[in-house]
Amino acid sequence: MSPNIISAPVRAMLVLGTRPEAIKLAPVARAMAASPLFDPIVVTTGQHREMLHQMLDLLRVEVRTELDVMRDRQELSKLTARLVDGLGEVVREHRPDLVIVQGDTTTALTGALAAFYEHIPVAHVEAGLRTGVLDNPFPEEANRRLIGRLARWHFAPTPRAARHLTAEGVPATQVFTTGNTVIDNLLWVLEEGTGNNLFRTGLRRALLTLHRRENQGDKMRAMGKAMRRLADRGDVEMVVPLHKSPAVRDALLPELTDHPNIRVVEPLGYLDFSATLAACDLVLTDSGGIQEEAPSLGKPALVLRTTTERPEAVEAGAARLVGTEPEVILNAAIHLLDDAEAYERMATAGNPFGDGHATDRIVAQLAEDFGADAETEPPSGPLIASRPDGPGSYSTA
Repeated sequence: MSPNIISAPVRAMLVLGTRPEAIKLAPVARAMAASPLFDPIVVTTGQHREMLHQMLDLLRVEVRTELDVMRDRQELSKLTARLVDGLGEVVREHRPDLVIVQGDTTTALTGALAAFYEHIPVAHVEAGLRTGVLDNPFPEEANRRLIGRLARWHFAPTPRAARHLTAEGVPATQVFTTGNTVIDNLLWVLEEGTGNNLFRTGLRRALLTLHRRENQGDKMRAMGKAMRRLADRGDVEMVVPLHKSPAVRDALLPELTDHPNIRVVEPLGYLDFSATLAACDLVLTDSGGIQEEAPSLGKPALVLRTTTERPEAVEAGAARLVGTEPEVILNAAIHLLDDAEAYERMATAGNPFGDGHATDRIVAQLAEDFGADAETEPPSGPLIASRPDGPGSYSTA
């Protein structure tokens, strides 16, 4: 499917519902808002409603339309139905020239599906990530594969992601290797520089985030026990921004509260989270996006999952996929804290996810394909950025 050639401004609907989507689409929304070539229509679904409002204001993203579809502990099938219905109405109301979705959430899938039903072309930011296991992570792996069948533009963050798409039959002319927009936004936020670091002592600093569905329950509870044992060493301070999910809180709160070296806090705004990430020594996470952000700041990341759709960080040596067994996690963390050479190898491994210009490439490609005259050429050259000497300091390698 090719878009119709139209006169600028191009009406681009950006659909987002979760914190990671907001972070990664914010630079695209800002760039489009600043350009006479585009009219960005930002739609939020409310999938992470409590986390989004203040953050979007801080990221200077103006929301045009907001849905209210979330219900406590609702089933995925019901959420999906509400989102397709609600987003379908929004697409019919605004009649955009294209719909932009990001990543692999239920919001992204239903945004692409609602656009497809209305014959609107879809651009997929962060396309081509794969674990090779359909239900791990769940439901994200299935979501991103399905979006890959619906999208017209596939903006892949790395060459590996681009190869996944062409191997699945996506025409090479529709796949664009751009780098990841999370790097663009991280650089912008650190340059703005108003976040607060949540660490309070001179101890070694560990940042823990857990939330994935496949880790919830007894598995997450056991990981929480292992993290308490790590804090028991006495030389580690841990900050834990706790996801709003009741299942996450049920598993982690009993294990992590009332420890002098563990600080459990509500989900952090993006500015505060970025400052806390920049201040930590070690990241333990089952998040996808943090696997991209941590190498950008030279922070070793232990990935508490059995699979990852971002193997580039592991192959570069900036992250380790350690699984979900408590003893393995604990031993991996202790090894990095006690072995200075092993720590330095991970901290200086470099960032395989981009050079901070993914947004420029995305916006320029869309402008070209819609027949508008872009004001600047998209950046060219390698996407791999070396580890910065300080926040905001990047070079290509």
